[in-house]
Amino acid sequence: MEWGLPWPGPQVAAEAERAGAAAFCAGEFADTNAYLTTGEMAADTEHAMIGPGIAYAFARSPFVHASALRHLAKRAPGRVFLGLGAGTRRMNADWFAVDASEPVRRMADLIGAIRGYLEAENGHRVVHEGEFYPVNADIRAPVFGRLDIPVLIGAFNRRMARTAGSVADGVLGHGLFTDRWWNEVVGPELAEGAEAAGRDPAGPRRWGWMITAIDEDDPARARRDAQLQIGFYLTVKTYDGLAELHGWQEETARLRAAFRAGDFDGMADAVSEEMLDAIALYGTAEEARQRLAARTAPPDLAFLSPPAFLVGERRRQRYARAAIGLMRGGG
Repeated sequence: MEWGLPWPGPQVAAEAERAGAAAFCAGEFADTNAYLTTGEMAADTEHAMIGPGIAYAFARSPFVHASALRHLAKRAPGRVFLGLGAGTRRMNADWFAVDASEPVRRMADLIGAIRGYLEAENGHRVVHEGEFYPVNADIRAPVFGRLDIPVLIGAFNRRMARTAGSVADGVLGHGLFTDRWWNEVVGPELAEGAEAAGRDPAGPRRWGWMITAIDEDDPARARRDAQLQIGFYLTVKTYDGLAELHGWQEETARLRAAFRAGDFDGMADAVSEEMLDAIALYGTAEEARQRLAARTAPPDLAFLSPPAFLVGERRRQRYARAAIGLMRGGG
């Protein structure tokens, strides 16, 4: 398994590259732009892959995605990837003010249009006869040349995972993914999508996040932070399929009730030991190492992700350094 980190800043990133980090990814929210962060990564890394992981797909046009990628590729040639996520229906409507109907078909069409721009040669029109993103762009920039940038879809459920297999270079799995979810849901859908598109069913990349909270001095705090992150994610109904696969409906109902009541301790308490061990790497470094060794289907490249939504910057960096130590020590 190769490994990387969500962007931890230049100093920690330099340590991570020396320890063998293969990639860094950048998410986004109301105050963070994935492409701008990737630009920072281009300046502050030497050899690791870098890219949005994920950028909100429908909040930007194909041209905007592609021009950002071309710009980044000048700064970090051969090192840029793109991870796209659909976002929720409410986010697209209320936050981005864009149409996100038919998200699976729309995602496939968007990737086709983005690739149209990335694969354009000097002197040729960019033409994509898409359902949602028709493009007929007479762009004749002399610097244009074909760019081969891996495109991954942040896919959780079956239809989007199948789409990743059919039109993308792979999947960027969620931090909630368990071995069973990889083996019984995502893997078969990736292979089926690839085969239906006439592609190698073993070809799609399997990248993903793994919730990672390691603290030698306070392993109980690390455990609690992992519980909080898992509980926070499972408040979203998108992930009901995973809870149903594992029989975690009762725990999920309890943590959602606690979340609605503003009871974050109750939300964390509802995340059972079974859920923790199936999802997260946590505790001391040795405990985390044992949990990683017990995984039967980790992603091919894992972004070791601290509980970033719920802890401060200093603790995020502490968790990132602990993750580097875990992998440097033979994880």
